[in-house]
Amino acid sequence: MTSSESPPGIPSPARLEGWLAGQLAEPCELTDIRLIFGGRSNLTYRLAVSAPSGDRQLVLRRPPLGHVLPTAHDMSREFRVLTALSGTRVPVAAPVAFCDDTEVIGAPFYVMDYVPGMVMRTKADTAALTRPQATDLSERLADMLAAIHGVDVAATGLGDLGRGAGYLRRQLERWQRQWQLSASREVPGYERLVARLTAALPAEGETTLVHGDFRLDNVLVTVDPQPRITAVVDWEMATLGDPLADLGLTLVYWTEPGEEGWLNAGQKAAGAPGVSTDATATPGFATRAEFAAGYASRTGRDVSGIGYYIAFGYFKLAVVLEGIHARYQQGKTVGVGFEHEGPAVPLLIARAHETLDAAPPGSSPLYPVMPKSYI
Repeated sequence: MTSSESPPGIPSPARLEGWLAGQLAEPCELTDIRLIFGGRSNLTYRLAVSAPSGDRQLVLRRPPLGHVLPTAHDMSREFRVLTALSGTRVPVAAPVAFCDDTEVIGAPFYVMDYVPGMVMRTKADTAALTRPQATDLSERLADMLAAIHGVDVAATGLGDLGRGAGYLRRQLERWQRQWQLSASREVPGYERLVARLTAALPAEGETTLVHGDFRLDNVLVTVDPQPRITAVVDWEMATLGDPLADLGLTLVYWTEPGEEGWLNAGQKAAGAPGVSTDATATPGFATRAEFAAGYASRTGRDVSGIGYYIAFGYFKLAVVLEGIHARYQQGKTVGVGFEHEGPAVPLLIARAHETLDAAPPGSSPLYPVMPKSYI
């Protein structure tokens, strides 16, 4: 390959090819590099490699091109989690190698095996599913979230991945710091939301492995003829913490019929990464209440206070999108649709307040109905 053929984030395919040959312990030719669009954070590429032992498909992950926040986009952490989970009930792509030499592509990165499967992000992606298939996929997602939270962190060597105790308080502090580093404007309701979340912090609960961004479009799915999750991806936020925080964020992304596009206000461009998924609005998918109840039945956990965790999920997503908005303003995003991330932030802040209003301390409905004003 020549440098003119390289996508953004891979300035020298020749250097990458040389590094790969060393890791694979045989001469190889990097015949193709394709950026996989869809992610709003780390950049992901599909690599085609030709070697004496045979042709091979690999996947490379690296941080975004600009405005990388402290503690974010830690490639070594993600690679460690993949390595630890290989062979467990949680399917992941087999890790190949990690590189901390920034001379290779300009940033730390890692390479893993390619796993077949599709990303289901929009209703168009799930439209071909039958009702039974959509229902079955809902069940598989609940199974997977329960499996992640059931990982034996000591046996897998992840016992020191995070501090565990005090997780929510630390998360609240962390995302406030990230906001301060990213925000370029005043967003109505932000300060009051932080105060409300701080005042209503739940009592310390169970500590498990948490994915940090679990949702339908962070798993790879095959349908043959029944849906199967072939891999859980995007482990950059994984740590030890409160499992209900994972469930709350999953429900933030879970869309029911009639709510499609509420966060994008009808502006989402075709092929854009998008802010939220409407894939679960296809008939047959569980409702949010059904999904949460299914998770509770699998784990035995009390989900009656999930309203707080959903509001926290809106807050976290708002901070993440504000960081992406900052990268977009700097011209450092790769792909299309990023102009819609900034306008979504105030909607998320407002949605968090509405969720807390509907779920005051001591009385937490599972999830309020989506306001018609957003539809």
